[in-house]
Amino acid sequence: MADMTDVKTRLDFWRTALAKLREAYVALASGGVKSYTINDRQLTRFDLGALKKEIEEAEQRIDALTVQLNGRRPRRAFGVIPRDW
Repeated sequence: MADMTDVKTRLDFWRTALAKLREAYVALASGGVKSYTINDRQLTRFDLGALKKEIEEAEQRIDALTVQLNGRRPRRAFGVIPRDW
């Protein structure tokens, strides 16, 4: 498990990335621009589906890091296999 300063750094990074992704999505979805550039990445309206998935992924990472920062462990999935003996 990472220390708190590392978690805070990751959280700041993902919040900044999420803000840029949302800004690009809104600009492309509103129809005001034909293409949008984030750093060296060129996006068009055809990229809205992939952009939405990236936004959802960034939101999930932010949620997980926030939980980790608050001192709780991230959720772990487990499965139950019913057996008939």
